[in-house]
Amino acid sequence: MITRPLDLVSKLRAAPPRGFDALFWVNVGLLGLFFGIFGSRFVLAPGLGVDFDLPEIGGARAAAVRTTHVISMAHSGLIFTDDGALGLEQLGAWLATQQARWREAANAGHPAAERSAPIEAVLLIRASASIPVADLAAVTSTAQSLGFRVQIAALEPSGSATGEGTAE
Repeated sequence: MITRPLDLVSKLRAAPPRGFDALFWVNVGLLGLFFGIFGSRFVLAPGLGVDFDLPEIGGARAAAVRTTHVISMAHSGLIFTDDGALGLEQLGAWLATQQARWREAANAGHPAAERSAPIEAVLLIRASASIPVADLAAVTSTAQSLGFRVQIAALEPSGSATGEGTAE
C-alpha cells in the first residue's frame, strides 16, 4: 500500500467508538421532534386569532336605512331604473311618480311601506367612475328637491374605463 513509506497510517484517525450509533438515533429523534414542533400551526402563526368577528361600534347602525328606490348611472346622460333606461331630463318625472307611489303606499299601510321601512323614500344612486360630477350633482339635487333621502354608491371601474384590456 502507498501509505507505508510515509507512515500515513499512524496519522489516520482511529475508528469511531461504538456509542456513535446511539448518538445517531438521538439526533434522528431530536430532528423529528423539532420538525414536529416547528411544523405545527401554533409555531408558524402564534399570533393568529381563532375568532374572526368584526368589532362592533355602538351607534354604527343608527344611520343605516334600507333603500326604497335604486337607479344606476352607467354613462353620462343614461340612467337605468326599474322601469328601464331614462335620460337626465326624464328622471325628474320618474322620481316624482315614484315619490307619489311611495307616499300612497305609506298612507295606505301597504306592505311595501311596512313599519320597519324608512319613513321617507330613500334613493340609492349607483354611479360609475365615468360619470361627471355635474350629472351626479344634478340627479342628487333633483331627488332631494322631490323629498328623497339620497345615498350614493360608487361602482368599480370596468377595464375599458381604466384603459386596461384595450388593443393598440
